[in-house]
Parts: sequence; structure tokens; C-alpha cells
Amino acid sequence: MATAAVRPASPEDVPEIVRIQADTWSTAYAGLVPASALEGLRSPAAHAAWAAAVEAGEGHHVLVATEGEWTVGFCAAAPAVASDGAATPSAPTLGAEAWAEISALLVEPRWGRRGHGGRLLAAAAAHLRGDGARYGLAWVPEADAASRGFYKAAGWIADGTVRVLDTGEGEVREVRITGSLDLELR
Repeated sequence: MATAAVRPASPEDVPEIVRIQADTWSTAYAGLVPASALEGLRSPAAHAAWAAAVEAGEGHHVLVATEGEWTVGFCAAAPAVASDGAATPSAPTLGAEAWAEISALLVEPRWGRRGHGGRLLAAAAAHLRGDGARYGLAWVPEADAASRGFYKAAGWIADGTVRVLDTGEGEVREVRITGSLDLELR
């Protein structure tokens, strides 16, 4: 069996991050997200956005999961930002310093159920705790039962907050999942 690991992403990982996001979203969110938006995930702008995220610096973490020589997933995490741009979520209100956000956590479906998602979340939580955060949040499409189940297994629950994103061709409802960053790999 190949060795599984999680490490900080480097600029050389950006093409694989883009590919994994585009492939995974095309599989998981077809019919939920417009095809034009899914196609945009492979665009030069998407590459530039991920390159900027990888290089964002202190407090921002992009991690990749590997199995052997393969990059199989990634996670992006940083201090939580409210919709008004302030560095605190609108609720729960425990202070900006306490909250961080998992903005993306994806494992390619063919590599699923091998612990990569759990390793990514645990590694991100460790980095975020090191930055002073105590709690995490993630926004998950309401229709994405698999992701909601993943976070539930980590002890994170929907806190009742919903946001609606305009895709240009419809709307996607997302639920906010929250929990402790005191996670350990099981």
C-alpha cells in the first residue's frame, strides 16, 4: 500500500488542485451548479486564484493530500471572514480570533473513503489552532449529503445558518457547518 500524507501546497501543486476541484465538482455538483461555472474552474483565472491562495502567507493554509506519487485531494483554510468583509463570522459570535474557515476540502472521488479527507481536516485544524483559532466553519451545499456526513463524523454540525448563492443561472443553498478545531486523526 502506498504511503498517504498531507503537506503544505507549493506553486507546483496548483495544476493538480485546479484539476481536482474541476473534476470533483463536475461529478458532485452537475445539475446543481451551471455547466458554465464548472467549466470556469479550469480557466486561467482559476489557476491564478489558486496560485494566489498557495502564496497568501501567514494565516492562510493550502494543503494537499498525497498517496504515493499521486495528489489526491486538497484543503484551503484561513481566518473566518463575514459576508461584510470583517474578520469574524456573522454568528456564532465568539470573537474573530477564535474562528477559522475551511473554504475548500476536496478529495477526488476515486480516492475517497481512504482517510484523506480526515487527514486534510485534522492537518488544517492543527495549523489553524497554531494560528489561535478554536472553532471552524465550512459552507456546504445543502444538497451535498456526503460532505455534510463527513463533517458530522468529525463532530461538526449545521448551526442553522443558510446562505443562498446566485450562480447566474439559478441559486445554490449552502448550510454553515461549525465545530471545534480540537480534532485528532482517528
